[in-house]
Amino acid sequence: MRAARFHARNDIRIEDIPEPELRPGTVAIDVAWCGICGTDLHEYLEGPIFVPPAGHPHPISGESAPVTMGHEFSGTITHLGEGVTDLNVGQNVVVEPYIIAEDVDTSPGQSYQLSKDMNFIGLGGHGGGLSEKIVVQRRWVHPIGDIPLDQAALIEPLSVAHHAATRSGAAAGQTAIVGGAGPIGLLTAAVLKAKGLTVFISELSEARKAMAESTGVADEVFDPRESDVAESVRQRTDGKGADVGFECSSVPAVLDMLIDATRPGGVIVNVSIWGHRPEVDLPSLVLKEIDLRGTIGYAGDHPETIRLVSEGTIDLSAFITARIGLDALITGGFDELIDNNEHHVKIIVNPRA
Repeated sequence: MRAARFHARNDIRIEDIPEPELRPGTVAIDVAWCGICGTDLHEYLEGPIFVPPAGHPHPISGESAPVTMGHEFSGTITHLGEGVTDLNVGQNVVVEPYIIAEDVDTSPGQSYQLSKDMNFIGLGGHGGGLSEKIVVQRRWVHPIGDIPLDQAALIEPLSVAHHAATRSGAAAGQTAIVGGAGPIGLLTAAVLKAKGLTVFISELSEARKAMAESTGVADEVFDPRESDVAESVRQRTDGKGADVGFECSSVPAVLDMLIDATRPGGVIVNVSIWGHRPEVDLPSLVLKEIDLRGTIGYAGDHPETIRLVSEGTIDLSAFITARIGLDALITGGFDELIDNNEHHVKIIVNPRA
């Protein structure tokens, strides 16, 4: 079968590899669509990061580069391994793409995303969604009902956004400021709107501002070149500031803005993956008693995000900005996200095309 394989920085190849073997307790899936994540882009430009370098196998997967990429994917079940009795061949599903030790408790309420040596399918090994087929453990498979398979490829990043919103403690009636309207910023805003918050977004890009407005995920979008975003937020909150803030840009000035725009005693959640250590305005953080929190991945978030999409509370279709085949992965996918990133939210790939 064909698959996109990460060999090294700036070296991703479409190769023919053996089909994965069905094992007891696993599920075989024909991949329908796979999204290109910002993490994939970081691996391509700066990696290996999550990908184990050649000769240094991951302690759980036992794999190192080259590895098959892709962790935001949907597909259809083709075979069930021995012992899997609660799913059916022909069901459409998404995968919670974790590589986690067998003895880690992944039952509801557990913070398994923080377990030792955690990594992701499609980065740390165990196959990936940028291939025609994949075999995964049953515990990571989530049926999606009637959600279209192209939209379902966005369930994984939506779960990242849902986990970030949950980490913030955001509640209906509160006000949020989201820094950055890239894919995760827009999806975080969508989750917050679904929870009943008033949502403001700060963004420079004209295309991304337009996307935030056209999708209805923001009540108002501010351009920091045109106004003081923090002051604008205070003006719309009777001088208090936002209850919660979300850093989705990896830009130090955005983090500074969030500390300014968030009310005393409020919460800021850092959602983005930073490639460098930023300076943090700790004096303001201390004097305002702001709670700065990290977030990674998800833990038990997929069922709720699937419900939000199934019920029509969140419409993912507008966030898909391009559909390509596997052969166009670099020119139509990675290069587009590098050269024209402000015009894209999510590019999805059909690995069979």
